Amino acid sequence: MGEETETATLDPRNLRVSDEEREHVVTILQKAIGRGLLDLDEFTQRTDIALAARTRGELNGVLVDIPGMVNRDLGAPPPSASSDRRLVLTAKYSSLVRNGQWLVPSEVVVNNKFGSTKLDFSEAQVSSPTVRIELDCKWGSVEVIIPEHASVDLNEITELKYGSLEDKTASDGRAGTPRFVFTGRVHGGSLVIKHPRRGLFS
Repeated sequence: MGEETETATLDPRNLRVSDEEREHVVTILQKAIGRGLLDLDEFTQRTDIALAARTRGELNGVLVDIPGMVNRDLGAPPPSASSDRRLVLTAKYSSLVRNGQWLVPSEVVVNNKFGSTKLDFSEAQVSSPTVRIELDCKWGSVEVIIPEHASVDLNEITELKYGSLEDKTASDGRAGTPRFVFTGRVHGGSLVIKHPRRGLFS
């Protein structure tokens, strides 16, 4: 009876995916680049993530900010469902970049090993007043760009080893919306938070 209850309550996002499902998502990404929704670098990055994905949640993470491109075949719930409140970004030995008008849910998880990470929120569509960003980054720099009116909370960074943390916005502890709350760890790299450049001579 215990096993039946566990199966009944299993989150569909945690179900394993097959090679066929991964290839299907790559096909969707190819359609997105054909419609001008992705550039070549973004397509390459997302393809790498899709091919390495183990669960439906990870696989659909590469589609969450592409209008009309949610992979319904993987059981993705509608936009109001919980999967749209969490975005998992994963990379290894490569750069992980999010910029432009991408959709930001209330929780973003970043797993990157031996690669740099850049999260640019200056033009992003942020869905909630507080965004939790969980970092698990090793041997790579992390650069975060936030709007002038936003703020950060760095109190929940649990580990910063062989690296540095620099808040160039001086917004930690100040009021500001949206508020980006950072958690997790950065090992062997820097974490830099800054505002977007205003111009050539800024």
